[in-house]
Amino acid sequence: MELNKYIDHTLLKPNAVEPEIIALCKEAKEYHFASVCVNPCNVALVKKELTGSDVMTCSVIGFPFGTQTTEVKCAETEQAIKDGADEIDMVINIGLLKDKKYSETENRYGD
Repeated sequence: MELNKYIDHTLLKPNAVEPEIIALCKEAKEYHFASVCVNPCNVALVKKELTGSDVMTCSVIGFPFGTQTTEVKCAETEQAIKDGADEIDMVINIGLLKDKKYSETENRYGD
């Protein structure tokens, strides 16, 4: 079993800089990870760096707390897809979940 194909190589710190993201992509290509997962503002760069490889571009939406409204999450998702994201990981509203508002958490994505 090739475990590397199940690994998302991730860099989500808010102060990530371009050389770090490029290095992340290089490592992901070298080890054939499943994806490189970054904040939406870095999707286009990752897509460019991964061109021609078998590694997908992934982005997180609503990171880290999921407190954005549904409309904001939708706009963020649409832009990430336009920028080249192959996979989207969306963060639910943790507060709603902790309040046991399961229906709101599930149906409204936390707004």
